[in-house]
Amino acid sequence: MGFKEDMVVKAIQENGEGDTEAILETLLTYKAIEKAPSDHENSPNDCSLSSDRENTDEDLCDMDDFEDEEFAEDLSEKDRKLLILVEMGFPTDKASSAIDRCGPNASLLELADSIHAAQMAEESDCHLRESRISDSTEEGTYVYDSQRGRKRRSPEETNYKRKRLLSDSESMICLPKPMVGFGLPNQRMTLANRKIPEAATGPPYFYYENVALAPKGAWETISRFLYDIEPEFVDSKYFCAAARKRGYVHNLPIHNRFLLHPTPPKTIQEAFPVTKKWWPSWDYRRQFNCLQTCVASAKLTERIRTELEKCGDPPPERIQKYVLEECRRWNLVWVGRHKVAPLEPDEIEMLLGFPRDHTRGGGISRMNRYKSLGNSFQVDTVAYHLSVLKDMFPNGITVLSLFSGIGGAEVALHQLGIHMKTVVSVEISDVNRNILKSWWEQTNQTGELIDLSDVQELNGDKLEQMINTFGGFDLVIGGSPCNNLSGSNRYSRDGLEGKHSSLFYDYFRILDLVKCIMGKNF
Repeated sequence: MGFKEDMVVKAIQENGEGDTEAILETLLTYKAIEKAPSDHENSPNDCSLSSDRENTDEDLCDMDDFEDEEFAEDLSEKDRKLLILVEMGFPTDKASSAIDRCGPNASLLELADSIHAAQMAEESDCHLRESRISDSTEEGTYVYDSQRGRKRRSPEETNYKRKRLLSDSESMICLPKPMVGFGLPNQRMTLANRKIPEAATGPPYFYYENVALAPKGAWETISRFLYDIEPEFVDSKYFCAAARKRGYVHNLPIHNRFLLHPTPPKTIQEAFPVTKKWWPSWDYRRQFNCLQTCVASAKLTERIRTELEKCGDPPPERIQKYVLEECRRWNLVWVGRHKVAPLEPDEIEMLLGFPRDHTRGGGISRMNRYKSLGNSFQVDTVAYHLSVLKDMFPNGITVLSLFSGIGGAEVALHQLGIHMKTVVSVEISDVNRNILKSWWEQTNQTGELIDLSDVQELNGDKLEQMINTFGGFDLVIGGSPCNNLSGSNRYSRDGLEGKHSSLFYDYFRILDLVKCIMGKNF
């Protein structure tokens, strides 16, 4: 399996020869401790670009693929073993095939042996196929390299491929570094060559959001469907104490934006000053990575405490690096001597800009709070972009909110002081719809909230009826699910063709219908 011999011997001595599962668990722990990140990342205390150093934020907006004891009850035995095999470094498709071959009751050792055997068989078959390549390829297409035992492309085809790749790269959307969009508050505006096609000008204005670190070609497709408007990529670490790399495609003006006040804290210790007492000098984190939909297990935090207590202060460098890696991965905070803990839901609410207890109560479980918050907008970032609407709509705004979630857009507009005359909210989750309805009532909104459940059922007839009733929509806002776009999804990262993320096309469909109906009727 690739573990070092001395490491295996030590694991066997600790657990005995009979318990292979315990041996493997110990080996995985050793491997995690031994593995050390090469770069220390720091985040700025303010919005200064000169101090920008990238976090190890992988935009883990949907962490359902990580094992956690609070969520383990939702996993089948096959899924649990698949998670462990992937953690060991095996490709997901190979691990899944091995479980299908051997059955879900097979041990991890049997599954690993099966994967290795299948890989050896594939290599043998590949060699046999290549030995017959001269009989099966068209003349001039490939040249067989007998010395290396493989086929190589002819110079003509190689040049053609290179030219095509260069041509494709010219149209690719590159993520900026630093990820500051068209400019940050109190800094000179980036000179963006921003052109809004006539067909895309508002009203209605629109605003679409999704994870920045999407598979290759995803943002090119999103931009092409949304009238070839250039995305604005922003990391929310410039607005709060947590990273959140997102892309936004919109037709809003980009000048005369303003921040919500009071501005939120931008470092961990500003946000949670009580942690300073216990924060070790070797934990250099100043900001959190992307806030996730689930949290670290009690087993992990206990393992960290045990390792630190064994070592004394300061712990050896390898233990420091192991602990830091887990702290960054799970956004752990120091709550006592040698004690780390995950963020509580109310702490995540604060970091994301929501009012305290926004997701609390009403029968909503702690697990659902984490999930709903992990998939939400960062309110301060979105409010900065939407702030231009305040002077444009002094008498209030009519909003079509797609994939509303827990109401990040509505909270942002409310905190900006923009009256919402009517909000048509479309959200599939009963939990999220209840959260938004509760907030609407508790904040004494005087406008009307219309609650719908499924974007796929929102057709032209329904839209035309609503547009005629309300006089059109001023803003169409939303972010379709990122499940198949997020880098944390190891099993179905199928891009915009995935089961969930393909709902982007419904966002475009509905937006285009709204524009056509309003263009015809107004």
